[in-house]
Amino acid sequence: MPEPYDVITMGRIGVDIYPLQTGVPLARVETFGKFLGGSPSNVAVAAARLGRRTAVITRTGRDAFGDYLHQALGEFGVDDRWVSAVPEYPTPVTFCEIFPPDHFPLYFYRQPKAPDLEIRGEELDLDAVRAARVFWMTGTGLCAEPSRTATLTALRARAERPYRRDRAETEDSRARRAETEGSTARRAETEDSRDRAGTGGTFAHDGTPDGHADGGAPAAGPAGSRPPESPGPPPRITVFDLDWRPMFWGEQKDGDGEAARAHYREALAHATVAVGNLDECEIATGERDPRAAAAALLAAGPELAVVKQGPGGVLAVHRDGTTAEIPPLPVDVVNGLGAGDAFGGALCHGLLAGWDTGHVMRYANAAGAIVASRLACSSAMPFPHEVEQALAEGLVAPATGDAP
Repeated sequence: MPEPYDVITMGRIGVDIYPLQTGVPLARVETFGKFLGGSPSNVAVAAARLGRRTAVITRTGRDAFGDYLHQALGEFGVDDRWVSAVPEYPTPVTFCEIFPPDHFPLYFYRQPKAPDLEIRGEELDLDAVRAARVFWMTGTGLCAEPSRTATLTALRARAERPYRRDRAETEDSRARRAETEGSTARRAETEDSRDRAGTGGTFAHDGTPDGHADGGAPAAGPAGSRPPESPGPPPRITVFDLDWRPMFWGEQKDGDGEAARAHYREALAHATVAVGNLDECEIATGERDPRAAAAALLAAGPELAVVKQGPGGVLAVHRDGTTAEIPPLPVDVVNGLGAGDAFGGALCHGLLAGWDTGHVMRYANAAGAIVASRLACSSAMPFPHEVEQALAEGLVAPATGDAP
C-alpha cells in the first residue's frame, strides 16, 4: 500500500471572494480577490504549508470555479485525487465583509445544494482513510445526506482497527520527514509557561493517549530544537472539528441546535480529538462554560478536547488529566476568518510531531494569529519559520508590503 497521508480532511470546499478593502461595506467594495476556501480544505492547506503530506475528500461543481479549486489545491501541495465533480450543482462561492478587529460577516452561496454535501460513502477510499495518520472531519459534513452517512462511514472505518504498516518506511519517506522536522527549530525550553500543567497528553503511535509516565514532555533534541517525531508505527488521530454553521442545516436548524446534537454525539464517539469554539461546544454538548464543555466532550468519547475562546485564548484538556490554558498571542487583527483553519493545520502538525499539549496549543495559537494579521485565508497560511518567529518574539508583527 502507498505511504499513508499525514492528514486527510473531508468536507467543505468553495471559492472565497474576499474584498481587498477593509472597513468597507460589501455594497461599496470595488476590488476583490479570489481564493480557495472551505474550512477542511484550508486545514489541509495549512498542514501542507507546515510540511505535511495532505489530501482532501470533497466535491465541486463541473465548472470554471471547480477547475480553479483543483488548480489551487495543486499549487498548495494538497492532493486532489478525491476531489470529484457534481454536474448538477455549481461550485459554492462565499463573500465576506472585513471590519477589524472582530466583525467579519459571511455570505454563503451554496444553493440549491453544495456539491461537497454529495460525498457518498460507497465512493470513499476507506483503506486510505483508515491509514491516514490524521483524519479530519467537520460538523458541516453531518448537516445533510449523503454527506452525513459518508462522514459517519469514514469515522466507523477509522474505528474498526488500528492501521499497521507491514513494511519499513521507504528512504524517500524518511528523507521527507527528516526535511520537514529539520526545516525549523523549536524555541528553547525556557518558553513562558503561562499554561497550566501543559506537559504530557500526547498520543501514542497507535492513537491511544500517552501521558508520559515521568510527567514530562518527549525528550528534546539539541539545545533549542524541538523534539523529533517518535519512531515507530504512525499515530492514528481522528479529529472532529465541531464547525457549527446553522444556515447549512436546512429544516433541521433551530435556535439551540438540538436537531444537530444527536449527529454530533454519534461522531464524537469515534473521534480522538474534538475542537471548537464556545458556540460550537455548546451545540455539541449543551455546555458553554469552557471547562464544563471540555469535560462533556471527553465524556462523549475523545481523548483530547480543545476549546477555543477567542480573546480568552485556548483551553485543552486531555483524558489523562493534562490541562493547558494558553492566552492569545498579541496581534493586530486584519481578518479573523482563517485563523481557526490555521490553528487546525498546526494542531495536526503538532500532534503528529508528538509535542506536549502546551506546546501544541502555543504553536497552533501562533499559526492562527499570523493568519488573523493577514487579509486572505488559504494563501495566508504560515510556513514553519513564521510560526517559530512569532513564538520567539511573543507576538505577531504587523504584515508589511504585499503580504496576503
